[in-house]
Amino acid sequence: MDISVRPANAASWDDLRAIFGTRGEPARCQCQWFKITAAEWRTVPVEERARRLHEQTGCDDPAAPSTSGLVAYVGDDPAGWCAVESRTVYPRLGTARVPWAGRDERRTDAGVWAVTCFVTRTGYRRRGVSRALATAAISFAHARGARALEGYPIVTRSGQEYSWGELYVGSHKIFLEAGFTEVSRPTPRRAVMRVDF
Repeated sequence: MDISVRPANAASWDDLRAIFGTRGEPARCQCQWFKITAAEWRTVPVEERARRLHEQTGCDDPAAPSTSGLVAYVGDDPAGWCAVESRTVYPRLGTARVPWAGRDERRTDAGVWAVTCFVTRTGYRRRGVSRALATAAISFAHARGARALEGYPIVTRSGQEYSWGELYVGSHKIFLEAGFTEVSRPTPRRAVMRVDF
């Protein structure tokens, strides 16, 4: 499979819109779930979430000083998205979301980055798009000064069905295959995966 990955600011907004689509959870969320508080989530309309995503990604601006994620292509077709930034830009990854027992680092350490979300476009699933994005996220974060990169995937079980609403954080297998190491298992279904640079 010919999969390439580029920073979102080097992709077009039209390509990212094609990945998110017009229906379902990606179109509704606009990758803002971890970026805004629960109170804001109830009051910020989808159009404003999309505007924020456009601003955060810097799509169509290769010279943008920062971007909030990666875009995958299968050949020339936009196929997937991965959100990856410093953990500090995600208010919902605060005290209740990231298990902290045994850690000797500050929760507010901007050098620890997080992969929070994957979106794979309909028609491109089960082709390795998420794995390519998770792999690319490692070098992307490292090149931008991260000292570590984390993910918080679902631990899938063979034969069990999962909805997009569960797997948007990625699967344990995808992170393992990309080179992450499991550092904790806060629940039977959730792992904390990490790469230290």
